[in-house]
Amino acid sequence: MNYSFQFGPVFEAWPLLLRGTWMTIQLSFTAMVLGLAVAILCAWGKTAGPAPLRWLINVYIEVIRNTPFLIQLFFFFFALPAVGIRWSPYMAALIAMVFNLGAYATEIVRAGIESIPKGQIEAGHALNLSRVEIFRFVVLKPALRAIYPALTSQFILLMLASSVVSVISADDLTSVAANLQSETFRSFEIYIVITGIYLALTLAFSYVFRLVFQWGLNYPDRR
Repeated sequence: MNYSFQFGPVFEAWPLLLRGTWMTIQLSFTAMVLGLAVAILCAWGKTAGPAPLRWLINVYIEVIRNTPFLIQLFFFFFALPAVGIRWSPYMAALIAMVFNLGAYATEIVRAGIESIPKGQIEAGHALNLSRVEIFRFVVLKPALRAIYPALTSQFILLMLASSVVSVISADDLTSVAANLQSETFRSFEIYIVITGIYLALTLAFSYVFRLVFQWGLNYPDRR
């Protein structure tokens, strides 16, 4: 093996790598927050909404879960402009990620909601709480606590899947790596560094999720 390792050109481009890393973090975090909001609304619609709404949510979930994320990304970036709806690469990537996470997380949140004992809901009614208060305090928080590991795993998968958005020229970490590779031809060195960055991001997100659990969801279960 006569390959000569040269990491110099890669480390010289650290401002670009830093910018790409920040874009990946920003895109992933925003998609996580918005995707969770979509999932909560859809889970509520599936468990308590009227039949037409439940049907629409089921169609949305089946379409997203049974098509590749890359096709969904192409739909928002390439297909919608044909009918006059145009997005920037960043916005198309964000919307595709939100729709994708929302569909997968809806079923996770729904399972958590349905795991709440009926007695707790009846107790909320006995305390004269409104439907919104019951859903927020009696149902949603314990449900999120029960499904937190599965939900955070889905968040991590979303962050890793964000690398796909480079195909529409969104300026994420993978896109930066591809540009550097075309300029320096140091493929091995570049993708070793990018692999390390994604690994660091995964560990960092996992640590943040543990802190969030300790801060907001780690309370005694008195059921």
